[in-house]
Amino acid sequence: MPFRRTKIVATLGPSSSSTPVLEQLILAGMDVARLNFSHGSPEEHKARARLVRELAAKHGRHVALLGDLQGPKIRIAKFAGKRIELQQGDEFRFSITHPRDAGTQNVVGIDYPDLVKDCKVGDELLLDDGRVIMQVEQVTATELLCRVTVGGPLSDHKGINRRGGGLTAPALTDKDKADIKLAAEMELDYLAVSFPRDAADMEYARRLRDEAGSDAWLVAKIERAEAVADDEALDGLIRASDGVMVARGDLGVEIGDAELVGIQKKIIAHARRLNKFVITATQMMESMIHSPMPTRAEVSDVANAALDYTDAVMLSAESAAGDYPVEAVKAMARVCLGAEKHPTSQKSGHRMGLTFERCDESIALAAMYTANHFPGVKAIIALTESGYTPLIMSRIRSSVPIFAYSPHRATQARVAMFRGVQTVPFDAAALPAEQVSQAAVNELLKRGVVEPGDWVIMSKGDSYDTIGGTNTLKILHVGEQLV
Repeated sequence: MPFRRTKIVATLGPSSSSTPVLEQLILAGMDVARLNFSHGSPEEHKARARLVRELAAKHGRHVALLGDLQGPKIRIAKFAGKRIELQQGDEFRFSITHPRDAGTQNVVGIDYPDLVKDCKVGDELLLDDGRVIMQVEQVTATELLCRVTVGGPLSDHKGINRRGGGLTAPALTDKDKADIKLAAEMELDYLAVSFPRDAADMEYARRLRDEAGSDAWLVAKIERAEAVADDEALDGLIRASDGVMVARGDLGVEIGDAELVGIQKKIIAHARRLNKFVITATQMMESMIHSPMPTRAEVSDVANAALDYTDAVMLSAESAAGDYPVEAVKAMARVCLGAEKHPTSQKSGHRMGLTFERCDESIALAAMYTANHFPGVKAIIALTESGYTPLIMSRIRSSVPIFAYSPHRATQARVAMFRGVQTVPFDAAALPAEQVSQAAVNELLKRGVVEPGDWVIMSKGDSYDTIGGTNTLKILHVGEQLV
Protein backbone atom coordinates (compact mmCIF):
# COMPACT_ATOMS: atom_id res chain seq x y z
CA MET A 1 0.00 0.00 0.00
CA PRO A 2 1.56 3.38 -0.96
CA PHE A 3 2.39 5.77 1.87
CA ARG A 4 -0.60 8.12 2.34
CA ARG A 5 0.05 11.31 4.28
CA THR A 6 -3.51 12.64 4.72
CA LYS A 7 -5.32 10.68 7.43
CA ILE A 8 -8.91 9.40 7.31
CA VAL A 9 -11.41 9.77 10.17
CA ALA A 10 -14.46 7.51 9.76
CA THR A 11 -17.57 7.82 11.95
CA LEU A 12 -18.89 4.53 13.28
CA GLY A 13 -22.60 3.78 13.38
CA PRO A 14 -25.21 1.18 12.38
CA SER A 15 -23.54 0.59 8.97
CA SER A 16 -20.07 0.07 10.43
CA SER A 17 -20.40 -1.73 13.76
CA SER A 18 -20.17 -5.36 12.69
CA THR A 19 -16.82 -7.14 12.90
CA PRO A 20 -16.53 -7.81 9.11
CA VAL A 21 -17.26 -4.18 8.14
CA LEU A 22 -15.02 -2.70 10.86
CA GLU A 23 -12.20 -5.00 9.77
CA GLN A 24 -12.64 -3.89 6.14
CA LEU A 25 -12.64 -0.20 7.20
CA ILE A 26 -9.32 -0.69 9.02
CA LEU A 27 -7.80 -2.53 6.04
CA ALA A 28 -9.17 0.12 3.63
CA GLY A 29 -7.27 2.82 5.53
CA MET A 30 -9.31 4.20 8.45
CA ASP A 31 -6.75 5.95 10.73
CA VAL A 32 -9.17 7.36 13.33
CA ALA A 33 -12.55 5.94 14.38
CA ARG A 34 -15.06 8.61 15.46
CA LEU A 35 -17.66 7.74 18.07
CA ASN A 36 -20.47 10.26 17.83
CA PHE A 37 -21.96 10.71 21.32
CA SER A 38 -25.05 12.38 19.76
CA HIS A 39 -26.23 8.85 18.85
CA GLY A 40 -26.00 5.45 20.48
CA SER A 41 -25.69 4.20 24.06
CA PRO A 42 -22.54 4.02 26.21
CA GLU A 43 -22.61 0.23 25.81
CA GLU A 44 -22.64 0.52 21.99
CA HIS A 45 -19.70 2.96 22.05
CA LYS A 46 -17.72 0.71 24.39
CA ALA A 47 -18.34 -2.33 22.19
CA ARG A 48 -17.26 -0.45 19.04
CA ALA A 49 -14.12 0.90 20.72
CA ARG A 50 -13.14 -2.54 21.98
CA LEU A 51 -13.66 -4.07 18.53
CA VAL A 52 -11.62 -1.35 16.78
CA ARG A 53 -8.69 -1.92 19.12
CA GLU A 54 -8.86 -5.72 18.77
CA LEU A 55 -9.07 -5.65 14.97
CA ALA A 56 -6.38 -2.97 14.57
CA ALA A 57 -4.01 -5.02 16.78
CA LYS A 58 -4.79 -8.15 14.73
CA HIS A 59 -3.61 -6.39 11.55
CA GLY A 60 -0.71 -4.45 13.09
CA ARG A 61 -2.50 -1.14 12.49
CA HIS A 62 -2.77 1.77 14.94
CA VAL A 63 -6.19 3.42 14.92
CA ALA A 64 -6.99 6.37 17.18
CA LEU A 65 -10.39 6.68 18.87
CA LEU A 66 -12.14 10.06 18.81
CA GLY A 67 -15.18 10.70 21.02
CA ASP A 68 -17.34 13.56 19.74
CA LEU A 69 -19.46 15.35 22.37
CA GLN A 70 -23.00 16.30 21.34
CA GLY A 71 -22.77 19.83 22.71
CA PRO A 72 -25.64 22.28 23.02
CA LYS A 73 -27.06 21.97 19.52
CA ILE A 74 -30.27 23.95 19.69
CA ARG A 75 -33.13 21.80 18.45
CA ILE A 76 -36.86 21.88 17.97
CA ALA A 77 -38.94 19.32 19.90
CA LYS A 78 -41.28 16.78 18.26
CA PHE A 79 -44.29 16.89 15.96
CA ALA A 80 -47.45 14.93 16.67
CA GLY A 81 -47.14 13.40 13.17
CA LYS A 82 -43.30 13.20 13.04
CA ARG A 83 -42.94 15.77 10.22
CA ILE A 84 -44.63 18.69 8.46
CA GLU A 85 -44.20 20.38 5.08
CA LEU A 86 -43.75 24.16 5.09
CA GLN A 87 -44.39 26.49 2.14
CA GLN A 88 -42.84 29.88 1.47
CA GLY A 89 -45.00 32.57 3.14
CA ASP A 90 -46.39 30.27 5.87
CA GLU A 91 -46.54 31.59 9.43
CA PHE A 92 -44.80 29.41 12.01
CA ARG A 93 -44.20 29.73 15.77
CA PHE A 94 -41.52 28.41 18.13
CA SER A 95 -42.93 28.16 21.65
CA ILE A 96 -41.34 27.46 25.02
CA THR A 97 -44.74 26.54 26.52
CA HIS A 98 -46.12 24.27 23.75
CA PRO A 99 -46.08 20.52 24.67
CA ARG A 100 -42.76 18.98 23.60
CA ASP A 101 -44.28 16.10 21.62
CA ALA A 102 -47.27 17.82 20.01
CA GLY A 103 -45.90 20.08 17.27
CA THR A 104 -48.37 21.02 14.50
CA GLN A 105 -48.30 22.67 11.07
CA ASN A 106 -48.17 26.07 12.83
CA VAL A 107 -46.19 25.64 16.05
CA VAL A 108 -43.50 23.49 17.65
CA GLY A 109 -41.92 23.39 21.11
CA ILE A 110 -38.21 24.13 21.54
CA ASP A 111 -35.72 22.35 23.77
CA TYR A 112 -33.86 25.61 24.46
CA PRO A 113 -36.01 28.23 26.23
CA ASP A 114 -33.42 31.05 25.85
CA LEU A 115 -34.03 31.08 22.08
CA VAL A 116 -36.77 33.68 22.57
CA LYS A 117 -34.37 35.92 24.53
CA ASP A 118 -31.56 35.54 21.97
CA CYS A 119 -33.64 36.51 18.92
CA LYS A 120 -35.08 39.79 17.69
CA VAL A 121 -37.38 40.90 14.87
CA GLY A 122 -35.65 40.56 11.49
CA ASP A 123 -33.36 37.68 12.51
CA GLU A 124 -33.05 34.80 10.06
CA LEU A 125 -33.39 31.30 11.50
CA LEU A 126 -32.05 28.29 9.62
CA LEU A 127 -33.42 24.83 10.36
CA ASP A 128 -32.00 21.42 9.45
CA ASP A 129 -28.61 22.82 8.31
CA GLY A 130 -30.29 25.57 6.28
CA ARG A 131 -32.80 23.46 4.35
CA VAL A 132 -35.68 25.52 5.80
CA ILE A 133 -35.32 29.26 6.47
CA MET A 134 -37.59 31.62 8.41
CA GLN A 135 -37.55 35.29 9.40
CA VAL A 136 -38.59 36.44 12.88
CA GLU A 137 -41.56 38.87 12.66
CA GLN A 138 -42.53 39.14 16.32
CA VAL A 139 -41.04 38.16 19.70
CA THR A 140 -43.11 37.59 22.85
CA ALA A 141 -42.10 36.31 26.29
CA THR A 142 -42.81 32.72 25.25
CA GLU A 143 -42.82 32.61 21.44
CA LEU A 144 -41.07 33.59 18.22
CA LEU A 145 -43.52 34.32 15.41
CA CYS A 146 -41.85 33.71 12.07
CA ARG A 147 -42.55 33.71 8.34
CA VAL A 148 -41.12 30.94 6.12
CA THR A 149 -38.82 32.31 3.39
CA VAL A 150 -37.53 28.93 2.14
CA GLY A 151 -39.97 26.04 2.55
CA GLY A 152 -39.44 22.32 2.84
CA PRO A 153 -40.00 19.36 5.16
CA LEU A 154 -39.31 19.74 8.88
CA SER A 155 -39.14 16.77 11.24
CA ASP A 156 -38.47 15.99 14.91
CA HIS A 157 -35.36 17.31 16.71
CA LYS A 158 -33.91 19.25 13.77
CA GLY A 159 -31.30 21.86 14.68
CA ILE A 160 -31.79 25.66 14.66
CA ASN A 161 -29.07 28.19 13.83
CA ARG A 162 -29.27 31.95 13.60
CA ARG A 163 -27.63 33.58 10.59
CA GLY A 164 -24.51 35.28 11.90
CA GLY A 165 -24.44 33.16 15.09
CA GLY A 166 -24.89 34.60 18.56
CA LEU A 167 -27.07 32.02 20.30
CA THR A 168 -25.86 31.83 23.88
CA ALA A 169 -26.07 28.13 24.83
CA PRO A 170 -23.15 27.04 27.05
CA ALA A 171 -20.65 24.76 25.32
CA LEU A 172 -20.97 21.77 27.67
CA THR A 173 -24.28 20.19 28.73
CA ASP A 174 -24.95 17.69 31.51
CA LYS A 175 -24.89 14.92 28.89
CA ASP A 176 -21.46 16.13 27.71
CA LYS A 177 -20.13 16.04 31.27
CA ALA A 178 -21.30 12.42 31.62
CA ASP A 179 -19.74 11.60 28.23
CA ILE A 180 -16.38 13.09 29.29
CA LYS A 181 -16.39 10.57 32.16
CA LEU A 182 -17.30 7.83 29.67
CA ALA A 183 -14.37 8.91 27.44
CA ALA A 184 -12.01 8.60 30.43
CA GLU A 185 -13.34 5.13 31.22
CA MET A 186 -12.86 4.06 27.56
CA GLU A 187 -9.35 5.61 27.42
CA LEU A 188 -10.22 7.52 24.26
CA ASP A 189 -7.32 9.20 22.45
CA TYR A 190 -9.23 12.33 21.39
CA LEU A 191 -12.29 14.24 22.57
CA ALA A 192 -14.06 16.72 20.29
CA VAL A 193 -15.91 19.65 21.91
CA SER A 194 -18.97 20.85 19.96
CA PHE A 195 -19.87 24.55 19.55
CA PRO A 196 -17.13 26.13 21.70
CA ARG A 197 -17.36 29.92 21.52
CA ASP A 198 -13.91 30.80 22.77
CA ALA A 199 -10.80 29.67 24.64
CA ALA A 200 -12.66 29.72 27.98
CA ASP A 201 -15.03 26.98 26.76
CA MET A 202 -12.05 24.78 25.85
CA GLU A 203 -10.33 25.50 29.17
CA TYR A 204 -13.51 24.42 30.98
CA ALA A 205 -13.60 21.20 28.90
CA ARG A 206 -9.92 20.58 29.75
CA ARG A 207 -10.65 20.99 33.46
CA LEU A 208 -13.54 18.49 33.27
CA ARG A 209 -11.35 16.08 31.28
CA ASP A 210 -8.61 16.29 33.92
CA GLU A 211 -11.09 15.75 36.76
CA ALA A 212 -12.41 12.65 34.95
CA GLY A 213 -8.86 11.26 34.77
CA SER A 214 -8.64 11.26 30.97
CA ASP A 215 -5.57 12.20 28.93
CA ALA A 216 -7.47 12.52 25.62
CA TRP A 217 -6.28 15.40 23.46
CA LEU A 218 -8.99 18.03 22.94
CA VAL A 219 -10.34 18.98 19.52
CA ALA A 220 -12.25 22.28 19.17
CA LYS A 221 -14.98 21.96 16.56
CA ILE A 222 -15.09 25.30 14.78
CA GLU A 223 -18.76 25.69 13.91
CA ARG A 224 -19.97 29.01 15.33
CA ALA A 225 -19.77 32.35 13.54
CA GLU A 226 -18.24 33.92 16.68
CA ALA A 227 -15.28 31.50 16.48
CA VAL A 228 -14.20 32.88 13.09
CA ALA A 229 -15.32 36.50 13.59
CA ASP A 230 -11.69 37.69 13.61
CA ASP A 231 -8.15 36.31 13.83
CA GLU A 232 -7.95 36.94 17.56
CA ALA A 233 -11.03 34.81 18.29
CA LEU A 234 -9.93 32.02 15.94
CA ASP A 235 -6.33 31.89 17.18
CA GLY A 236 -7.46 32.00 20.83
CA LEU A 237 -9.68 28.96 20.27
CA ILE A 238 -6.92 27.10 18.38
CA ARG A 239 -4.32 27.83 21.11
CA ALA A 240 -6.65 26.52 23.84
CA SER A 241 -7.04 23.18 21.98
CA ASP A 242 -4.76 20.34 20.95
CA GLY A 243 -6.32 20.33 17.48
CA VAL A 244 -9.34 21.66 15.60
CA MET A 245 -12.09 20.41 13.32
CA VAL A 246 -13.49 22.49 10.47
CA ALA A 247 -17.12 21.47 11.15
CA ARG A 248 -18.59 22.74 7.92
CA GLY A 249 -22.26 21.88 8.56
CA ASP A 250 -23.17 24.37 11.26
CA LEU A 251 -20.35 26.76 10.33
CA GLY A 252 -21.59 26.97 6.74
CA VAL A 253 -25.12 27.67 7.94
CA GLU A 254 -24.00 30.46 10.30
CA ILE A 255 -21.53 32.27 8.02
CA GLY A 256 -23.09 31.38 4.65
CA ASP A 257 -21.79 28.83 2.16
CA ALA A 258 -20.08 31.46 -0.03
CA GLU A 259 -17.68 32.35 2.81
CA LEU A 260 -17.02 28.78 3.88
CA VAL A 261 -14.18 27.68 1.58
CA GLY A 262 -12.02 30.73 2.29
CA ILE A 263 -12.56 30.30 6.04
CA GLN A 264 -11.73 26.57 5.79
CA LYS A 265 -8.37 27.35 4.16
CA LYS A 266 -7.69 30.00 6.79
CA ILE A 267 -8.46 27.63 9.70
CA ILE A 268 -6.13 24.96 8.23
CA ALA A 269 -3.30 27.48 7.78
CA HIS A 270 -3.73 29.01 11.25
CA ALA A 271 -3.91 25.62 12.99
CA ARG A 272 -0.71 24.42 11.34
CA ARG A 273 1.09 27.66 12.13
CA LEU A 274 0.08 27.33 15.79
CA ASN A 275 1.39 23.73 15.96
CA LYS A 276 -2.04 22.08 16.10
CA PHE A 277 -3.54 19.32 13.95
CA VAL A 278 -6.67 19.96 11.87
CA ILE A 279 -9.53 17.76 10.62
CA THR A 280 -11.71 18.82 7.67
CA ALA A 281 -15.24 17.44 8.05
CA THR A 282 -18.86 17.33 6.86
CA GLN A 283 -20.38 16.13 3.59
CA MET A 284 -16.98 15.34 2.05
CA MET A 285 -18.42 12.38 0.16
CA GLU A 286 -22.11 12.87 0.94
CA SER A 287 -23.37 11.26 -2.28
CA MET A 288 -21.68 8.00 -1.23
CA ILE A 289 -24.34 7.50 1.44
CA HIS A 290 -26.35 5.99 -1.45
CA SER A 291 -23.83 5.68 -4.29
CA PRO A 292 -20.69 3.49 -4.63
CA MET A 293 -18.83 6.32 -6.41
CA PRO A 294 -18.17 9.92 -5.32
CA THR A 295 -19.05 12.89 -7.51
CA ARG A 296 -16.32 14.91 -9.25
CA ALA A 297 -17.09 17.81 -6.88
CA GLU A 298 -16.54 15.56 -3.83
CA VAL A 299 -13.27 14.28 -5.28
CA SER A 300 -12.20 17.89 -5.76
CA ASP A 301 -13.26 18.82 -2.21
CA VAL A 302 -11.24 16.02 -0.57
CA ALA A 303 -8.24 16.62 -2.85
CA ASN A 304 -8.20 20.35 -2.13
CA ALA A 305 -8.26 19.75 1.63
CA ALA A 306 -5.30 17.36 1.17
CA LEU A 307 -3.44 19.95 -0.95
CA ASP A 308 -4.08 22.55 1.78
CA TYR A 309 -2.28 20.18 4.19
CA THR A 310 -5.17 19.26 6.44
CA ASP A 311 -4.10 16.44 8.76
CA ALA A 312 -7.26 14.44 8.22
CA VAL A 313 -10.43 14.31 6.16
CA MET A 314 -13.57 12.94 7.76
CA LEU A 315 -16.55 10.78 6.84
CA SER A 316 -19.77 11.25 8.83
CA ALA A 317 -23.02 9.60 7.69
CA GLU A 318 -21.15 8.08 4.73
CA SER A 319 -19.47 5.54 7.03
CA ALA A 320 -21.91 5.61 9.97
CA ALA A 321 -25.24 5.10 8.21
CA GLY A 322 -24.54 4.87 4.47
CA ASP A 323 -24.85 1.94 2.07
CA TYR A 324 -21.14 1.96 1.12
CA PRO A 325 -18.96 2.64 4.20
CA VAL A 326 -15.93 0.66 2.98
CA GLU A 327 -16.09 2.10 -0.55
CA ALA A 328 -16.20 5.61 0.95
CA VAL A 329 -12.95 5.03 2.90
CA LYS A 330 -11.31 3.47 -0.18
CA ALA A 331 -12.41 6.42 -2.34
CA MET A 332 -11.04 8.91 0.18
CA ALA A 333 -7.72 7.07 0.37
CA ARG A 334 -7.48 6.97 -3.43
CA VAL A 335 -8.21 10.69 -3.80
CA CYS A 336 -5.74 11.70 -1.06
CA LEU A 337 -2.97 9.64 -2.67
CA GLY A 338 -3.76 11.22 -6.03
CA ALA A 339 -3.61 14.74 -4.57
CA GLU A 340 -0.35 14.02 -2.75
CA LYS A 341 1.36 13.17 -6.05
CA HIS A 342 0.95 16.85 -7.00
CA PRO A 343 1.97 18.77 -3.88
CA THR A 344 1.64 22.53 -4.12
CA SER A 345 5.03 22.75 -2.41
CA GLN A 346 7.68 20.40 -1.08
CA LYS A 347 9.42 23.26 0.69
CA SER A 348 8.06 25.14 3.65
CA GLY A 349 8.30 28.74 4.81
CA HIS A 350 6.65 27.62 8.07
CA ARG A 351 7.50 30.01 10.92
CA MET A 352 10.83 30.93 9.31
CA GLY A 353 10.68 34.44 10.76
CA LEU A 354 9.58 33.35 14.24
CA THR A 355 11.44 32.28 17.35
CA PHE A 356 10.82 28.84 18.85
CA GLU A 357 9.49 28.38 22.37
CA ARG A 358 10.79 24.97 23.40
CA CYS A 359 13.85 22.77 23.02
CA ASP A 360 11.88 19.84 21.54
CA GLU A 361 10.14 22.19 19.09
CA SER A 362 13.55 23.52 17.94
CA ILE A 363 14.87 19.99 17.37
CA ALA A 364 11.68 18.98 15.50
CA LEU A 365 11.84 21.95 13.14
CA ALA A 366 15.59 21.57 12.61
CA ALA A 367 14.98 17.93 11.63
CA MET A 368 12.45 18.98 8.99
CA TYR A 369 14.66 21.75 7.61
CA THR A 370 17.48 19.22 7.24
CA ALA A 371 15.19 16.60 5.67
CA ASN A 372 13.92 19.08 3.07
CA HIS A 373 17.42 20.33 2.17
CA PHE A 374 19.56 17.16 2.29
CA PRO A 375 18.49 15.04 -0.71
CA GLY A 376 19.59 11.62 0.62
CA VAL A 377 17.21 11.66 3.61
CA LYS A 378 14.54 8.99 3.12
CA ALA A 379 12.91 8.93 6.59
CA ILE A 380 12.68 10.71 9.92
CA ILE A 381 12.58 8.77 13.19
CA ALA A 382 11.18 10.51 16.28
CA LEU A 383 11.64 8.64 19.56
CA THR A 384 8.67 10.08 21.44
CA GLU A 385 6.85 9.75 24.76
CA SER A 386 3.73 11.84 24.11
CA GLY A 387 3.74 12.26 20.31
CA TYR A 388 4.45 16.00 20.55
CA THR A 389 7.72 15.96 18.56
CA PRO A 390 6.23 14.18 15.50
CA LEU A 391 3.22 16.55 15.70
CA ILE A 392 5.54 19.56 15.39
CA MET A 393 7.51 17.88 12.60
CA SER A 394 4.35 17.19 10.65
CA ARG A 395 3.43 20.91 10.60
CA ILE A 396 6.14 21.35 7.94
CA ARG A 397 5.48 20.66 4.26
CA SER A 398 7.73 17.76 3.27
CA SER A 399 7.70 14.57 1.22
CA VAL A 400 9.85 12.71 3.79
CA PRO A 401 7.83 10.25 5.94
CA ILE A 402 7.95 10.63 9.73
CA PHE A 403 8.00 7.54 11.96
CA ALA A 404 6.93 7.95 15.59
CA TYR A 405 8.72 5.35 17.74
CA SER A 406 7.01 4.88 21.08
CA PRO A 407 6.43 2.09 23.62
CA HIS A 408 3.08 3.57 24.77
CA ARG A 409 -0.25 2.36 23.37
CA ALA A 410 -1.83 5.81 23.77
CA THR A 411 0.97 7.53 21.83
CA GLN A 412 1.02 4.84 19.14
CA ALA A 413 -2.69 5.46 18.51
CA ARG A 414 -2.56 9.24 18.93
CA VAL A 415 -0.04 9.86 16.14
CA ALA A 416 -2.40 8.11 13.70
CA MET A 417 -4.12 11.53 13.42
CA PHE A 418 -1.03 13.49 12.31
CA ARG A 419 -0.34 14.13 8.66
CA GLY A 420 2.53 12.07 7.26
CA VAL A 421 3.27 10.28 10.58
CA GLN A 422 3.31 6.51 11.00
CA THR A 423 3.63 4.47 14.20
CA VAL A 424 6.46 2.09 14.99
CA PRO A 425 6.13 0.34 18.40
CA PHE A 426 9.59 0.67 19.96
CA ASP A 427 10.93 0.71 23.51
CA ALA A 428 14.29 2.50 23.46
CA ALA A 429 14.62 2.30 27.26
CA ALA A 430 14.76 -1.51 27.06
CA LEU A 431 17.95 -1.41 24.94
CA PRO A 432 21.57 -0.53 25.81
CA ALA A 433 22.15 3.08 24.73
CA GLU A 434 24.72 2.15 22.06
CA GLN A 435 22.23 -0.19 20.33
CA VAL A 436 19.28 2.21 20.01
CA SER A 437 20.26 3.88 16.69
CA GLN A 438 20.96 0.58 14.93
CA ALA A 439 17.78 -1.06 16.28
CA ALA A 440 15.71 1.97 15.16
CA VAL A 441 17.12 1.90 11.62
CA ASN A 442 16.66 -1.90 11.47
CA GLU A 443 12.90 -1.36 11.93
CA LEU A 444 12.84 0.74 8.74
CA LEU A 445 15.03 -1.75 6.85
CA LYS A 446 12.61 -4.51 7.88
CA ARG A 447 9.68 -2.48 6.51
CA GLY A 448 11.46 -1.75 3.23
CA VAL A 449 11.37 2.02 3.86
CA VAL A 450 15.16 2.51 3.53
CA GLU A 451 18.11 0.66 2.06
CA PRO A 452 21.89 0.84 2.58
CA GLY A 453 23.26 4.17 1.40
CA ASP A 454 20.16 6.18 2.45
CA TRP A 455 20.25 8.77 5.20
CA VAL A 456 17.87 8.83 8.18
CA ILE A 457 17.31 11.65 10.67
CA MET A 458 16.61 10.66 14.28
CA SER A 459 15.43 12.86 17.15
CA LYS A 460 15.53 11.70 20.76
CA GLY A 461 16.03 12.79 24.36
CA ASP A 462 18.77 11.90 26.84
CA SER A 463 16.08 10.17 28.89
CA TYR A 464 13.46 8.05 27.13
CA ASP A 465 10.71 8.58 29.70
CA THR A 466 10.57 12.37 29.93
CA ILE A 467 7.79 14.21 28.11
CA GLY A 468 9.20 17.27 26.33
CA GLY A 469 12.75 15.95 26.70
CA THR A 470 13.74 15.71 23.00
CA ASN A 471 17.13 17.46 22.79
CA THR A 472 19.19 15.47 20.27
CA LEU A 473 19.27 15.30 16.47
CA LYS A 474 21.32 12.63 14.69
CA ILE A 475 21.86 12.01 10.99
CA LEU A 476 22.44 8.30 10.40
CA HIS A 477 23.89 6.64 7.26
CA VAL A 478 22.10 3.35 6.64
CA GLY A 479 24.52 0.45 6.26
CA GLU A 480 27.27 1.91 8.43
CA GLN A 481 27.92 0.71 11.98
CA LEU A 482 25.62 2.96 14.05
CA VAL A 483 25.96 3.95 17.70
